[in-house]
Amino acid sequence: MAGRPAGRDGDGAEGAVARLTGRRVVRARAVAGAVAEVVLDDGRVVMAKRGELPGAVRAEAAGLAWLAGAGAVRVPRVRGSDAQWLVTERVATGAPDADAASRFGRELAALHDAGAPAFGAGPPGGPRDAYIGAAPMRNVPGADWPSWYAEHRVLPYLRTAVDSGTVRPAEAAVVEEVCARLPALAGPPEPSARLHGDLWNGNVLWATDGHVRLIDPAAHGGHRETDLAMLRLFGCPHLDLITVGYQDARPLADGWRERVGLHQLFPLLVHAVLFGRGYAERAVATARAALAR
Repeated sequence: MAGRPAGRDGDGAEGAVARLTGRRVVRARAVAGAVAEVVLDDGRVVMAKRGELPGAVRAEAAGLAWLAGAGAVRVPRVRGSDAQWLVTERVATGAPDADAASRFGRELAALHDAGAPAFGAGPPGGPRDAYIGAAPMRNVPGADWPSWYAEHRVLPYLRTAVDSGTVRPAEAAVVEEVCARLPALAGPPEPSARLHGDLWNGNVLWATDGHVRLIDPAAHGGHRETDLAMLRLFGCPHLDLITVGYQDARPLADGWRERVGLHQLFPLLVHAVLFGRGYAERAVATARAALAR
């Protein structure tokens, strides 16, 4: 990467890392987009990520701290942050394995068990207006999961997708019917769980020490089945073993498999907003399947 320019607001990755860690930078290389791998003069390697959206770094740093505070699933240690940059330790990764998967399932159950003050509650110190990926995500507390999930997770993205023409009005009516019937479809009431919030396979790092690390959270209080449904949405190595480990630690309520689609509506609509029509069709098909149960 290019040498660091002078001035706080003009920092590149090297300048930001040097300033936030107090160490001299030996070398740096771009990894992807706004992420760089940086080697420090003491031999440590860190990851520097530039927040492209207002409040994104604050939201991510607060989310990582909240997840770490549960003492359950591990996350990369934050080495420094400001309004524009987040610096974390680099995680040495290897191949997924069965023991790590079972352990991850148990650790994820413990994370969820750590709880949250309410559905929609954000991490302490985090902004109310946060993000899931590049999409806005507002953390607004609610008293019960079905009404909160409909009002603050499904319907905002549905409206945006309709306004952009990605979801057709007749299709939107199917999703709206699911929202109206959520109290009957949602299963037994559960307390608010501490969620990673964007738990797809790309945010699961299989570390060489045998413990999974989670990155890029959209952390908030929610239903624990949502994290598990997100893992299923795009696939994850050894998912059956992760599920068994989870169930051994904290069994899911009867009927959870039939509710996976309900919990996938939120990420599918987020993807429809960000990436277009293909995800909109999947969201509508998932809504229809939920109504047919």
